[in-house]
Amino acid sequence: MKKLITTLAILSLLSLPVSAETLKSPDGTITLEFGLTGDGQPEYSLDYAGKEVIKPSKLGFRLVKGGDLDKDFEVVSVDTASVDETWQTVWGEESQIRSHYNEMKVNLKQKSTKRLMTIDFRLFNDGLGFRYEFPMQKKLSYFDITDELTEFAMTGDHTAYWIPADYDTQEYDYTRSRLSEIRGLMPEAWTHHNKWQELASPTGVQTSLQLKTDDGLYINIHEAALVDFPCMHLELNDSTMTFKALLTPDAVGNKAHMQTDCVTPWRTIIVSDDARDILASRITLNLNEPCAIEDTSWIKPCKYVGVWWEMITGKSKWSYTNDLPNIHLDRVDYTKLKPHGRHGATTENVKRYIDFAAKHGFDAVLVEGWNIGWEDWSNNMKDEVFDFVTPYPDFDLPGLRDYANEKGVKLIMHHETSSSVRNYERRLDEAYKFMKDNGYDAVKSGYVGNIIPAGSNHFSQWTNNHYLYAVKKAADYKIMVNAHEAVRPTGLCRTWPNLIGNESARGTEYQAFGGSKPSHTTILPFTRLIGGPMDYTPGIFEMDITKVNPKKKSWCNTTLANQLSLYVTMSSPLQMAADLPENYERFLDAFQFIKDVDLDWDQSYYLEAEPMEYLTVARKTRGADRWFVGGTNGAEPREAVVDFGFLPKDAKFTATIYRDGKDAHYRDNPQSYVIETKTVTSKTRLKIPEAAGGGFAISILPK
Repeated sequence: MKKLITTLAILSLLSLPVSAETLKSPDGTITLEFGLTGDGQPEYSLDYAGKEVIKPSKLGFRLVKGGDLDKDFEVVSVDTASVDETWQTVWGEESQIRSHYNEMKVNLKQKSTKRLMTIDFRLFNDGLGFRYEFPMQKKLSYFDITDELTEFAMTGDHTAYWIPADYDTQEYDYTRSRLSEIRGLMPEAWTHHNKWQELASPTGVQTSLQLKTDDGLYINIHEAALVDFPCMHLELNDSTMTFKALLTPDAVGNKAHMQTDCVTPWRTIIVSDDARDILASRITLNLNEPCAIEDTSWIKPCKYVGVWWEMITGKSKWSYTNDLPNIHLDRVDYTKLKPHGRHGATTENVKRYIDFAAKHGFDAVLVEGWNIGWEDWSNNMKDEVFDFVTPYPDFDLPGLRDYANEKGVKLIMHHETSSSVRNYERRLDEAYKFMKDNGYDAVKSGYVGNIIPAGSNHFSQWTNNHYLYAVKKAADYKIMVNAHEAVRPTGLCRTWPNLIGNESARGTEYQAFGGSKPSHTTILPFTRLIGGPMDYTPGIFEMDITKVNPKKKSWCNTTLANQLSLYVTMSSPLQMAADLPENYERFLDAFQFIKDVDLDWDQSYYLEAEPMEYLTVARKTRGADRWFVGGTNGAEPREAVVDFGFLPKDAKFTATIYRDGKDAHYRDNPQSYVIETKTVTSKTRLKIPEAAGGGFAISILPK
């Protein structure tokens, strides 16, 4: 690592005009300007290749007491540095990631209060990260934040790809509109109404926010390293086209409780004139701390099936009985209750999934609904909702543990908390120890419903600290975590790579809840996946949900080939083949791609991309000469062009292509597909038609 640190002393600390400080990216493409306004408020602006990206934008905070941290500042000193280093990933889209940036730390003092605040800017070739830092000081020891004043002033009425600001969920379909149209479209877009909250803001949107300017710039706003702080949304002033940070409040309306020395999360802006660069950016990971786990040998990518989709579609149930109106965990005796006959997690059914996984080479089987308490689990503000260790009478845990072990298959634990955070933390050590004692190495946790204690939000400082606490505690037991309904990722998987997955967006389950837009998976890589991988649960082959459950009138709005593409375009070290085994057995030739595709990569290549329209991605398997390509298409049919220039030169390869049939359409004919084999080289260019809601997948092996 090359690092140069220079401190520029300010010649005078008197109240004199301060000249702007300038920072350029290592390649000189991006320029940051920092300065103080006439009343001493910090502000910054950002240019890309001579084009204005962020107009002068204010910085600072409002506090509960002691006066705000917004004005009356002077620059004490400016520290600069240049960093160029490469670090090794435990898993991910590359085996190595370069972190190359120029840094400028602006050290400020509020003249009237003598309080100190530093703003740390790191400028990469693909964007900017900045955060606030508060050193230990007598004038500012403990303080409470009521509002963050950070602005992102846009240069025009850009096109935005957005979901409503919401303190409890990210599970929305995306809307594409002009910034000026957000207010008018918000009532239709806001579809989740939590018990504790009203609409966060009539112009509020969530991050990662993808934007596109009329002159072809792609801008992405997010945050990195969300630790001990509330989640940031963005509130638009649609008169000036300026976004301001909108922090998730706690139960009494405050935002953050701080103790110096401390830092905020990084605020990030990725910018390019090529949409593919947004997908290739690693700013979010680079702004997180290095891996905190010394021995990571137990953290392994996992391809799994599970007792899940049959409950999502209503074919089966998580619960065991209908006999009681509610459950007391310490008093109920399930052996005396009559089973309702639709329990999914029975010994016999789980063995069927284990057999299927073993036959087709899958690593693991997820089992939901194995433990007592599901009869009254959701939205009852019930503290003692699950104990995480007691199985239902028809789930032979020791027997299934041994059966799976004999078959060479792992079982994945399921901890639905019903958002009773206090209950989960009380029982966490016992639950994790129970897992290890029974051979479980990974857990899917869930936070469905309103957070307990009452009035708290899913994305507040306190709840965010809980999510990270559960991940850290899991690392102590060498357990991998896949957290659902938790706050959306901000790159913490670099520091804690046992966090191998999150949901934190509208996943495949919504295809059974009325369906998602056919363009949904062409925007997620530009938004949700900027912070880390998603347990999207792809692989649905039967799109007509009534064929799984005649009472469930829903449709999966993709083609079968599109489902295959997601294993590449939505990279994750944790990937599920989510459909029922019997549906895969109808299409074993297409199922072969799911069996073959790898999950961990040496290098990724972004061949084509346009937000909410299409993307084509190629990836090389980590440590092996195998390549996979995925093409995911949106609502309109198109022709993809795949340039195989990523392959080694002077060699031939066999490409097996799984693509939409000529008559394929996500609604009219989703199961029309073609499988063909071609010889390809680094000079090959193929044109591949993609249906509406369609796509393709390619596996490539040396000849």
